[in-house]
Amino acid sequence: MTKVAASILSADLANLQNDCTRLLDAGADLMHFDVMDGHFVPNISYGAPVLKCLHAALPEVYYDVHLMISEPARYAPDFAKAGANLITFHLEAVPDAVGETIDAIRATGCQVGISIRPGTPVEAVYPYLDAVDLVLVMSVEPGFGGQKFIPATPERIAAIRTECDRRGLSTFI
Repeated sequence: MTKVAASILSADLANLQNDCTRLLDAGADLMHFDVMDGHFVPNISYGAPVLKCLHAALPEVYYDVHLMISEPARYAPDFAKAGANLITFHLEAVPDAVGETIDAIRATGCQVGISIRPGTPVEAVYPYLDAVDLVLVMSVEPGFGGQKFIPATPERIAAIRTECDRRGLSTFI
């Protein structure tokens, strides 16, 4: 089943509830909440307290939290308590602790997503396809808004979809 995710990265924080309501009314199925730490990516966005407030205002919404941060397992419990339904982390942020990070996020009760940067070979996620609920293939470099779409992205997504189909994995969110 196809889902429409709306990123709130560029939303007006003073009107965040209204902006999210408009997105949902327009057909978005979930809110994509980009978290940047100024370390894994050079910019800083917002943290669990913003999600907690938004979740209190719109508790029925499915929140997809994309952690573009260096220590995703450390912060996953905070985002789960704040209202995350799915927590996605970058494979590149924890190259030697991917399995442990998946387990730590799963232990919070959230679904788990794994993301890769445009320069990371898609095959890097193959060992984890059975353990995650979603694969996020970045179509721009993480950490900056307003970038041009990278044309090779559809091919990368197709390669992952083909591998999932080959394994009989078809239940991604």
